[in-house]
Amino acid sequence: MLNFLPALLVGLIATALMVLNMLFWVPILLIFAVVKLIIPVKKMRMLIDPLLLRIAEAWIAGNSGWMRLTQRTHWDVEGIEGLNYRSWYLVNCNHQSWVDILVLQHLFNRRIPLLKFFLKQQLIRVPVMGLAWWALDFPFMRRHSEEFLKKHPEMRGKDQETTRQACEKFALIPTSVMNFLEGTRFTPAKHQRQQSPYKHLLKPKAGGMALALNAMGTKFQAILDVTIVYPDGAPDFWQFLTGKLKRVIVRVRPLPVPQHLVQGDYAADPAVREAYQKWVHQMWLDKDAQIESLLKVP
Repeated sequence: MLNFLPALLVGLIATALMVLNMLFWVPILLIFAVVKLIIPVKKMRMLIDPLLLRIAEAWIAGNSGWMRLTQRTHWDVEGIEGLNYRSWYLVNCNHQSWVDILVLQHLFNRRIPLLKFFLKQQLIRVPVMGLAWWALDFPFMRRHSEEFLKKHPEMRGKDQETTRQACEKFALIPTSVMNFLEGTRFTPAKHQRQQSPYKHLLKPKAGGMALALNAMGTKFQAILDVTIVYPDGAPDFWQFLTGKLKRVIVRVRPLPVPQHLVQGDYAADPAVREAYQKWVHQMWLDKDAQIESLLKVP
């Protein structure tokens, strides 16, 4: 660990190592992804997809390496023992910072299958990373405002169809489907604007989770309910790179898949929608109370 160096220099070293690690692995990913694109048959996908996942895991392991070298973080983690690398999980987590993703990847890498995130369509334009996400079959979603959908009703339901298509691919080999129920990063301004009933969380959006469960509910071994707490405040990405994340608390709680909801039609059946929302609301109440308790830990 580079504790003796100034924060700016630590940040520059961490950034350089992160970029070098990315530039090493992404071209390798793209080579195999292009082969899969050229030969779009299920047999080829079944051969190449596991290779792509192993490459991504090596990339994440490299990130964990530079994190250990450059960061001075104390990790307080419970609940990651006994997970099954060869199964399917639906992973749910509160969302405060882009750092959340590195925390999740660092802790779950090679403990469960690779985390697959649903991304905003605009992120495909991110240099290098956009291509990597495409190569790894991360779904890109086009989120439209209600005003836009009123003018273009033909676009309503497109994200749901994208989710279903992605889940069909995820069902072929063990996968961890990652879902931030809040749909965006927590900030005090968003919390106030929403008038959220939770102290530490934004209002959850159950639709994406319902679609994933409807498409893959019989595959999921469990729902992993993850809570991330930054006792000193959620860091931005540069603060993390410069070693200012002193402590992170993570709790992982396996939950059973709600089989009584899996076959329900969230979009068309008001009773199913209400049942999902009650289930998610209780989960969020428990998480909110857990965060409050963890923040009091000295």
